[in-house]
Amino acid sequence: MTSPLPRVTARPASTHGDSSIGALLLEAGKITPESAERVLRMQKELGIRFGEAAVRLGLVTQEDIEQVIARQFDYPYLQSGSGTFSEKLIAAYQPFSPQVEMLRAVRSQLMLRWFARGKKSLVIVSIDSGDGASLFAANLAVVFSQLGEQTLLVDADLREPGQHEIFDIKGRQGLSDILAGRAQYDVINKIDSFVDLSVLSSGTVPPNPQELLARPLFGELHDKLNARYDVVLYDAPAFSLGSDSLAVAMRAGGVLLVARKHHTRLEDINAINEQIINSGAELVGSVLVEF
Repeated sequence: MTSPLPRVTARPASTHGDSSIGALLLEAGKITPESAERVLRMQKELGIRFGEAAVRLGLVTQEDIEQVIARQFDYPYLQSGSGTFSEKLIAAYQPFSPQVEMLRAVRSQLMLRWFARGKKSLVIVSIDSGDGASLFAANLAVVFSQLGEQTLLVDADLREPGQHEIFDIKGRQGLSDILAGRAQYDVINKIDSFVDLSVLSSGTVPPNPQELLARPLFGELHDKLNARYDVVLYDAPAFSLGSDSLAVAMRAGGVLLVARKHHTRLEDINAINEQIINSGAELVGSVLVEF
């Protein structure tokens, strides 16, 4: 644990805001210099925007135009079929969908109710395994990064991890290996498709997950991560799998509970809320997911 944590630095001001739609389409390989001339002629003749002319000529799609506009405003997202991430990462592939609007609403509430209080980290957890907490955490991490917050998603589920699959992370080492003293902080993965997003996968599945998370090394790691990132989201194992989540909650201080519509019982939520309070953490809120 003596290796320095990779420093998160502010990125230089983007030049995308000064780039025209045509230049960005050229840079992305969507049009050629020759086809750009055709677009410019139509643009001049009809007095329309470059992107509209390119769409009319059938050179690009409206989705292409939306993507380069997003780049102009430093709001990265991916076109369907591109990248190697899970298609369920809707914040990356469908950023203008109603579901992602709801994610942004949750983000706003969390910024006001939790992070504005000087808090840096939050645990995302469900009561039962398979209730969608990991996928929700992944999408929430993406929308935080799209806000320009230096965001780290930590897969603290050392029993049934899933973030390495969602983000197509190949390295086998991660959180458990750091806590066992078998890896250093360089196992944190910078997600290049999203300038402000990094992911620390769970690593090797250990035989003693609860004990690892209860070690002082986890507290040391937690403090270092809080010092380097604006937002640290922990994807924790379901409460039904054991008390691992409470160990993480004690460090983070706050919990966002993911409940599944027509599945999670209200009495279970009340019972878990009591456990969270007894651990010294706070239930910041809950979200209802449906699938």
